[in-house]
Amino acid sequence: MTDPRIEKLAEVLVNHSTHVKPGELVVISADVNAMPLVEATFAAVLKAGGQPEFVPRCESLREILIAQGSEAQIARPSGLQQWLIENASVHIVFWSETNTKFLSRYDPGRVALAQQARKPVMMRFMQREAEGTLRWVGTQFPTHGAAQDAGMSLSQYEDFVYGAGLLHLPDPAAAWDAIKQRQERVVDFLRGKKSLRFRAPADPAAGGHDGTDLRVDVSAATWINCFGDSNFPDGEVFAGPTLPPAGFGADGHVNYTYPACYQEREVEGVRLVFKGGRVVDATAKRGEDFLHRMLDQDPGARNMGEIAIGTNYAITDFSRNILFDEKIGGTFHAAVGAGYPKSGNTNDSGLHWDMVCDLRPRRSSAGNRSEERRVGKECRSR
Repeated sequence: MTDPRIEKLAEVLVNHSTHVKPGELVVISADVNAMPLVEATFAAVLKAGGQPEFVPRCESLREILIAQGSEAQIARPSGLQQWLIENASVHIVFWSETNTKFLSRYDPGRVALAQQARKPVMMRFMQREAEGTLRWVGTQFPTHGAAQDAGMSLSQYEDFVYGAGLLHLPDPAAAWDAIKQRQERVVDFLRGKKSLRFRAPADPAAGGHDGTDLRVDVSAATWINCFGDSNFPDGEVFAGPTLPPAGFGADGHVNYTYPACYQEREVEGVRLVFKGGRVVDATAKRGEDFLHRMLDQDPGARNMGEIAIGTNYAITDFSRNILFDEKIGGTFHAAVGAGYPKSGNTNDSGLHWDMVCDLRPRRSSAGNRSEERRVGKECRSR
């Protein structure tokens, strides 16, 4: 029996997130293990009058390419993906990895090469999105692999995923419209601000690092209200840092609270130092070589491409899935690499790596209560 929340999710994706119109080419991209959601979305697109096309993805074929392909083969951009990005009106993507670590033991240089092959598609995708000629949404289809990363059973993870999307409510789309209105007040407050400053004190439990003190130039940024129209679930506001010569970009340092997950790898204890919007020093307690390989893959990879504030207070726990983790209410995240043109940042890179820093008060081990002292949060704007 199909989970009724799947059909409800499909309706939200087609009618709320992407607003499919009659005659539009709608590409649905997923691994075959997400077929229940693919089928429900395919039907919802037909009901809306769109022209759905299913384009399968396959993690085993990605692994074969990385393992056996020549450097020239790995670095070749996909002509099919380029055509789809150029011609589709709507792109709906489902992430449903069976093994979320399937590339973690491969040479980081080959993984970076594959990432560079995606760069023309990613940059054109961002350009069309900024122009308003391409709409898209991506969401998670629950799998055992993702559930294991989150420390949950599959049924618990399904509740987590669908609960974060408000699919337990009678009218999820109406609920997300209400979130849009609330977050618009945040956007109104941030609009016109010249800079933001994020501060968090040192955490002795994390080795006594020097905490976080990061200033970000948003003087020419466009703040984006995220309410389920691109990511689902959603809950953030983000902007493109103003890079030199128009602004100072970002200055200071950030010690990321959670492991930075990217390309099936976890990098723990990441500390980045920014100067002029660019990473000038990068260290990690584990996975530092991979971190450097990603940051050195092209000239734009060390630039800050996004700054964002998580606003989804229904998501409280780290799940090792950036779709959810970057939305946690009381956190901020900054992405190194490509910027979204619609947000005022046109940084060009094959990388876009979001890393999350918690600004919530620390919890004491005794009684799980917030500590009396302020360990935690300060985000100032001017």
